[in-house]
Amino acid sequence: MRLGLALGYWGAAPTPGFVDLAVEAERLGYDSVWTAEAWGSDAFTPLTWIAARTSRIRLGTGIAQMAARTPTATAMHAMTLDHLSGGRLLLGLGLSGPQVVEGWYGRPFPRSPLTAVREYVDVLRQVLRREKPVTLDGAYHPLPYPGADGTGLGKPLKPILHPLRSDLPILLGAEGPKNIAQTVRIADGWLPLYFSPTPRDADLYTGPLAAAAPGFTVAPLVHARVCDDVAAGLAPIQAMLGFYIGGMGARGRNFHADLMARMGYQAEAHRIQELFLDGRTAEAIAAVPPAFADEISLVGPRERIADRLQAWRASPVTDLLLTARDPDTLRILAELVL
Repeated sequence: MRLGLALGYWGAAPTPGFVDLAVEAERLGYDSVWTAEAWGSDAFTPLTWIAARTSRIRLGTGIAQMAARTPTATAMHAMTLDHLSGGRLLLGLGLSGPQVVEGWYGRPFPRSPLTAVREYVDVLRQVLRREKPVTLDGAYHPLPYPGADGTGLGKPLKPILHPLRSDLPILLGAEGPKNIAQTVRIADGWLPLYFSPTPRDADLYTGPLAAAAPGFTVAPLVHARVCDDVAAGLAPIQAMLGFYIGGMGARGRNFHADLMARMGYQAEAHRIQELFLDGRTAEAIAAVPPAFADEISLVGPRERIADRLQAWRASPVTDLLLTARDPDTLRILAELVL
């Protein structure tokens, strides 16, 4: 397995020392470093800062939100940063959810998410290949724009910039079986949000991944912390899960809660969501099963993490994207994995 450093998105201010942490990850032999975006900092600008201070480590958006940019605008970001970094970009994308798409970006959440994602990737591939002007007779991303409110003067265009790589890797965040199956067909990799190497349903990932081509990347976010007290190490992970499973969605539509339910924790996911939406945040966090937080993480003493890594090695995972922020944890995981 390869290792990646997942820096996420910034909170109220830039994450202190994020560039130095990426430099240290490169020194330790990490393959990639990843940034994210929600409704604050963007995913591409911090990677540019990191690219200027590093020379080898690959640079991933994990994830950039599709609603934030048209597919051609995303392609422009990707081509530009790929040139500046000497061909190190990994383009990770996700659809996000209705609350963010409609509440922050002011766009309708697609009624057919599979179609919207497929069209988005189609346009990206056309731009990167630069074989001919980009056109798409699509429901969500038609080019040129055909709407009755347009001028009718739009013309198909090719990018002025010649892409450094026509096969720049595109990875997708996907959470449902149909989404994962489509990701296997149209993308170069899958970025799972929560991934268990020992799921209650042993066939949870088998079907969707069965058709994956050789070299297909499976790179889940993995919360990592080397510490003596496992319960204390899991506490911030439980707090994060309580927020996402409880609050990142509506009562009847929350992709995070749906994912937890598919992983065998249906009653627990429902309970967390009900508590959180009723304003009982502390109780929602306390309702997150430590076992679930532990399944998707690498937490505890070095010996415990070394033992738990065996299950990850036996899984379909190719890359562990670690959310650790302390150099000691990054170093110990490098010693155990690389």
